[in-house]
Amino acid sequence: MKAVHFGAGNIGRGFVGLLLHDASYEVVFADVAEELINRLKEADSYAVHEVGENSAVRTVDNFRALNSNAQETELVQEISTADIVTTAVGPHILKFVAPVIAKGIVAREPGLAPLQVMACENAINATDILAKEVASQPGVTAAVLDGKAVFANTAVDRIVPNQEAGQGLDVTVETFYEWVIDRTAFGDSAPVIPGATFVDDLSPYIERKLFTVNTGHASAAYFGFEAGLEKISDAMADQDVAEDVRAVLEETKQLLVAKHGFSNDEQEAYVQKILVRFSNPYLPDTVNRVGRAPLRKLSRHERFIGPAAELAERGVVPEALLGAIAAALRFNDPADAEATELASILGSASPADATARITGLEPEHPLFNAVATLVEERQAEMARTPA
Repeated sequence: MKAVHFGAGNIGRGFVGLLLHDASYEVVFADVAEELINRLKEADSYAVHEVGENSAVRTVDNFRALNSNAQETELVQEISTADIVTTAVGPHILKFVAPVIAKGIVAREPGLAPLQVMACENAINATDILAKEVASQPGVTAAVLDGKAVFANTAVDRIVPNQEAGQGLDVTVETFYEWVIDRTAFGDSAPVIPGATFVDDLSPYIERKLFTVNTGHASAAYFGFEAGLEKISDAMADQDVAEDVRAVLEETKQLLVAKHGFSNDEQEAYVQKILVRFSNPYLPDTVNRVGRAPLRKLSRHERFIGPAAELAERGVVPEALLGAIAAALRFNDPADAEATELASILGSASPADATARITGLEPEHPLFNAVATLVEERQAEMARTPA
């Protein structure tokens, strides 16, 4: 069995590639990073260091690597004979990998089982995004795709921090992981991946992960940044930060229980597990890394505005989430392009315009005025302390 995986970075090697390897797939890594691909070509194996409870070192071998820029012909051939294609490239990069995936699907011989395509991204229904991009390629029609490929949405969760210098291809990750896959896309031919969980309705798991893990992690980053702390584990060791994060997750728990039918006890156990993960001192994750890209994190259906908006629509004032949004508006790492752009928007637009641009909320939405007030307060702070 063969899997082609786009994205040979830390998540690709330390999570998706590891699980595919453990499921007995030969993994073909595809990436545009020439140095990384060359190192993978020269290596026979690499190690995944799982740190935390029940730490372990896992060895990954039986892989190959291709430069997706320079070796497109070879990559198309690999896709045309693969069983699975997965991605861990970032949702905004899916449009760039779609053309070669489309070519590989078109090149598949009749009689082969459909290619099973799964985008393992930190976004809701990322595979749908990829499928739409594949279908939009020249010469690709529904009739061409029919019988040659199936697309299944997934929800993925594993904390993979920035790596220490000198690790080479080895990756350090937390021991916990979750890969939930929509079973319904495959009919009776779902892939056998022992580390994955297959479900008939993915949406509750996607939102539970996004509004608990991602919301909580980013909250720890922004509250920790305000407190002058460097690492996420340091932030969670600070009583005030930990209480603020816990309050945010209490609000998202309220939404998830009401919306998806998780029991209160079940969601509380999930929250507690997440808080322990954030506090893992063996993960050298920084508030700056987790907090980067604040514009994406503050967008309409993402980890802050998404749950806060739904709570507001239900008549609940999301005080803790609003506190996290205020902290996100103050994130000002000059090394982060989105933080710089956020500051530019705040410095040049009216409170209402800035709120609309940053959050995507409509002025008539019940959350809009509360966020606009936070924006105005942040703008006043910036005016008092010019750069």
